[in-house]
Amino acid sequence: MLSNQRQAEILRLVREQRTCTITDLAGRFDVSDETIRRDLKPLIADGRLIKVHGGVMLPERLDEPPFQRRMVASLDGKRAIGARLGELVRDGDSLILEGGTTCLHIAQALAARSRLTVVTNSIEVARVLASRNGNRVFIAGGELRADDGAAFGDSVLAFLRQFHVRYAIVSVTAIDMRGRFMDALPADVAFAVAAFAQAERRVVAADHAKFGHSALLHAFGADAIDLLVTDEAPVPALAQVFAAAGMEVAVGEPDNPTQPLPDPPPQPIPSNA
Repeated sequence: MLSNQRQAEILRLVREQRTCTITDLAGRFDVSDETIRRDLKPLIADGRLIKVHGGVMLPERLDEPPFQRRMVASLDGKRAIGARLGELVRDGDSLILEGGTTCLHIAQALAARSRLTVVTNSIEVARVLASRNGNRVFIAGGELRADDGAAFGDSVLAFLRQFHVRYAIVSVTAIDMRGRFMDALPADVAFAVAAFAQAERRVVAADHAKFGHSALLHAFGADAIDLLVTDEAPVPALAQVFAAAGMEVAVGEPDNPTQPLPDPPPQPIPSNA
């Protein structure tokens, strides 16, 4: 098939499916990924397609709120992470849960639990867990981000300091090969650090697509974390960094949801303020 014929067929497929990955297109046309990238280049330059991570989509899909797009990115991995945290957290536990898309998937997994005490800065997390199974949900007040409905600012950090919880669960934008956990927004770093200070068990939830990348801000190192919950095991070099820092890693896979998690220390939880 000639390049211009393949380009026309690519446009038809993307219009039909709304998004396509480079790998899927290469397999469909029995050509290399590089050949597909060359075919896509003029289509992207003309504005007929938009480049996204690992593929392309139609320009009108950009009207969809970014938070909603992030909710379906790495969907299987985020659901696997949610299932693992659903096993770690027990009925009656207390936790701080921030408002990223991974944590919203965790909240959905925790909907099966009962009598939780949940502290969050996220309207979406509160909506999932409040008024359910005897839960108590405390939501921080502050300025709301239009993107994800999460509150931020000094009032949020002051609110967190009232509580003592068993788990603080946060997500990050990236984890580089030096084991540095990184984020894109200063407010999210501040929330994570403040949450860790109030918790007995510090947990990061991050899918494998975050490994080996960097972001604007260095949030904390592996030595500041007790447990990383992810969907695929990190490469050996990164796993060695984590092990040297004394950080545990739990891998949840969609086809292996019963892999045992590290046992948390059996410490009693005081009542929240």
